[in-house]
Amino acid sequence: MLLTIIIAAAVIVLLVIYYFNCNNREVSLRKEAEAQKGKVETVHDTMWKTLKQEAGVTEQYKETFEKIYPELISGRYANDSSSLMKMITESNPAFDTSLYQHLMQSIDVQRASFANAQQRMLDVIRERDTLLESMPSKWFISNKSKIDYKIISSTISKEAVKTGIDDEVNLF
Repeated sequence: MLLTIIIAAAVIVLLVIYYFNCNNREVSLRKEAEAQKGKVETVHDTMWKTLKQEAGVTEQYKETFEKIYPELISGRYANDSSSLMKMITESNPAFDTSLYQHLMQSIDVQRASFANAQQRMLDVIRERDTLLESMPSKWFISNKSKIDYKIISSTISKEAVKTGIDDEVNLF
């Protein structure tokens, strides 16, 4: 009789410990998901601000170069009979494409960072959903409310997922 009581008490203690363990894990995942939502928004905000500002600098450089280049060349070779030969042999101002290369790299880096933030969010949701649906943990978790998250995507991606067709290959 005493042995039965001890075994029953041990089982109850183990169930209580498991109950707290499952609920603490669920709370941890839910809190991580809430924090990750903020991170996704922050990464998205940073991505667009960075890309817009870098594109603005690149565009401003192009416009400035287009504006000053004719003045540089016309002033340099005005009233000179051998200007064609000088123009060919001299080093003239060249349009620097490194800003465009830097912009392309920033696009890659910022987009990858945003994709990683969203993928982490989806991993947290998947992990929590698995905990909620797996036995025996699903019997012990008290908060089963769904984590509200909408994937940020493009119209093209949403349509491809909806239709199962992705024929858009012309990028330009």
